[in-house]
Amino acid sequence: MGEHGAHVPVMLERCLELLAPVLSAAGAISVDATLGLGGHAEAVLAAHPELTLIGLDRDPQALSLATERLARFAGRTHLVHAVYDELPEVLDQLELTEDGSVQGILFDLGVSSLQLDSPERGFAYAQDAPLDMRMDPSRGRTAEDVVNTAAPAELLRILRVYGEERFASRVVSAIVAERDRRRITSSARLAELVRDAIPAAARRTGGHPAKRTFQALRIEVNGELAALERALPAALDALAPGGRVVALAYHSLEDRLVKQALAARARSTAPVDMPVEPPGTQPTFRLLTRGAERPGEDELAQNPRAASARLRAAERIEGRPGHIPRPPHRKAMQDPGAPTANRRAGGWYGRPLSDQGHDRPLGIAQPREG
Repeated sequence: MGEHGAHVPVMLERCLELLAPVLSAAGAISVDATLGLGGHAEAVLAAHPELTLIGLDRDPQALSLATERLARFAGRTHLVHAVYDELPEVLDQLELTEDGSVQGILFDLGVSSLQLDSPERGFAYAQDAPLDMRMDPSRGRTAEDVVNTAAPAELLRILRVYGEERFASRVVSAIVAERDRRRITSSARLAELVRDAIPAAARRTGGHPAKRTFQALRIEVNGELAALERALPAALDALAPGGRVVALAYHSLEDRLVKQALAARARSTAPVDMPVEPPGTQPTFRLLTRGAERPGEDELAQNPRAASARLRAAERIEGRPGHIPRPPHRKAMQDPGAPTANRRAGGWYGRPLSDQGHDRPLGIAQPREG
């Protein structure tokens, strides 16, 4: 891809379009929860001259490069070395508003091209490097630690859950056999072990045979999904009424968490058979995208690494008292006086929210661009 500064932010125009209505007002504050190389942040700041931007990133190298890129906006930026699940603490410390609310939040998830294109970081299976994979090299255990010390059952779980690897048991057996002889220390050696463990027929399709294993180890090392599960509700809570969140995900595990978090806020919590929704049960967000949007052909021609991107967005809405029309899937009561399973002693008991159905795997992550 050449120099880092040449990297192209994924689905940039669509992100700008979705955020523009809430970032144009004087005093607006936007959060780039995954600053990376600052590509999205630069475009947002340029488009909205009165905007203040908070940028978070766990990678010190990315933060340093983004600081250089955004130097001309220094008076309107607060760039912080933090993981996105630390957003509430960051907002409390900055004290930019009385209630800590913001108008826009952008998540550009996954591994960045900076990390993949730096061989010494150990993210790429196509280049030989020490097995590191930490997004923040200053803390946490490395992929080498995980590969060489995790129990076989734990390795099996990591590859199956985080990599959706069909041949996880074969790969784990190969890793365990190798580490019994000598410690696995390089990305090239691990990639070779994985390739040899996967049947020849499967190796001929679906890209590099080690990509699922490397994805799984990276997610484990950086605690990505656990951090995202904490970050999403905190980010939604931080949005002011009318505020918007945009999230770019690059594999099915991330996208599923985003989908579930937004869907839970965009539906009523009242029992399905109530004629009107009681105060406090109305949806607090409305979805701005139908399903997950994908990059267009023109963008893919210029930036193939955007191929796996999935964009979802939502807007915070204020609850309206009184009657709210039912969503299409709800059914009104046939007889308002008839007893139902949800009605007891004059009170109404809402069903617990649950959206645990799993989508079919959507493929393996491609790196996001800074």
